[in-house]
Amino acid sequence: MVIDRDAIDGCQRHHDISKHPAFEFLRPSSNTLAPPTSLPRILHRATMASSDPPKNIVVIGGGIIGSTSAYFLSHHSSFDRNRDSITLLESTKIAGGASGKAGGLLALWAYPSSIVPLSYRLHKELADKHGGAQRWGYRGVNCGQIEMKGRSVDPKAMDGKNSNGEIDAAKAPLGGTGKESDTRVSLKKRTKEALGLLRRAGVPEDLDWVIPENIRAYEEMGDPSTTAQVHPYQFTTSMASLAEEAGVKIIYGSATSIDKSADGSAVQSVTYSPKAPGTPNDSNATADPSSGETKVLPATHVVLSAGPWTPTILPGAPISALRAHSVTIKADVSPYCLFTSITLPASTGKTGESRRKQRQSTQTVTPEIYARPNNEIYACGEGDHLIPLPKSTDLVQVDESRCQDIVEYVSAISDELRDGEVTARQACYLPNVSRGSSGPLIGETSVKGLLVATGHTCWGIQNGPGTGKLVSEIVWDGKARSAAIGALDPKRWGL
Repeated sequence: MVIDRDAIDGCQRHHDISKHPAFEFLRPSSNTLAPPTSLPRILHRATMASSDPPKNIVVIGGGIIGSTSAYFLSHHSSFDRNRDSITLLESTKIAGGASGKAGGLLALWAYPSSIVPLSYRLHKELADKHGGAQRWGYRGVNCGQIEMKGRSVDPKAMDGKNSNGEIDAAKAPLGGTGKESDTRVSLKKRTKEALGLLRRAGVPEDLDWVIPENIRAYEEMGDPSTTAQVHPYQFTTSMASLAEEAGVKIIYGSATSIDKSADGSAVQSVTYSPKAPGTPNDSNATADPSSGETKVLPATHVVLSAGPWTPTILPGAPISALRAHSVTIKADVSPYCLFTSITLPASTGKTGESRRKQRQSTQTVTPEIYARPNNEIYACGEGDHLIPLPKSTDLVQVDESRCQDIVEYVSAISDELRDGEVTARQACYLPNVSRGSSGPLIGETSVKGLLVATGHTCWGIQNGPGTGKLVSEIVWDGKARSAAIGALDPKRWGL
């Protein structure tokens, strides 16, 4: 929260200063472990900030963690843009990796429990403050797990589409032109008998886009008070943009080293290779370390939030990479996020290598399906380690057969998804903590001024705001105040 002097002066004239809205964050709540702070201390910090030595903060990585860190660092009451500098260093483009291709589910039952409540609350506060409902699709949603029997789906006969999910005029239904408007028919208006099957299976009344006859079980996981969603790309780029408006400088280039003092006890600077000429978000214009050109950013603090690329900058960081594929489909369905378990006939989903193996028995698959605003459905499958992590996000390889598998899996349980238009087939790498606890890693290392914020697995979007808030407190206040994160301390991993 930003404290300005007008708010403080107003508090001094208020009859009961402890109840003034500007000091709401000082009162204990279930979502914060920060102890009440005395008014004299707040006033002292606000009035003496200009006498503090300048801070040069470099955030490495323009994904969700780096962008939210830049946002909260620049919105902290101690930041003085005339004295301090904050630089966000990104190698390709903001939200170019998993932060732009994730599902965007927010849930109070996510992990780790030490930061989830804080981050979930901050998501709502950010949306309320910056128009997140319109700007990045923030909304509460229903969430459930559903078990279904899937039907066999032939990718070459999916309502007149070819194997890429595109309309094929030669295979369009009789009387049609092959255009989307002629082949896509909304099937949400089901018969009373079909809806009755859904009700008897315990499926909520407005979840009407799954095949009623094939439902085996449904269990609610959350409602709009405990689960929500954002569009990851829109949210991440908005955070970076808002940080830039507050005084953060965004530079495109690849960090090659974090430079330390002579005795190795503190950070001094970050060396990076500038991005080749081109527009800032042009993924074809990448940083080229082999060119030999390097630049140096002086730094009193470095926040390393490079996701799965963290070990390339900080050798020894226990972070591994998991590739994940996903698709987006244009379809008009009710706002539900579903964790599925689908039993499929042996013939379904056999594309590429899996088709060649010709499985002889049924298979169970577990795609996740998230309905987003603006008639977009996001669906993802299981991860893999088949292709090593590339040098940058723009070099990630997409396995088309794995994307097609996901399309067939979700088509096996929904007419709406089967008949929808596939608008994206994509892949990204998630950062996992490879040893010890499940992470993530948040905090200062044994090197003074060097912070690590990474290893968030599939909950990076959910825990981005909480992580950014804690990073800003560690830098500006000397320690995390909003949550107890001792279990996430990078020093526990020897960093």
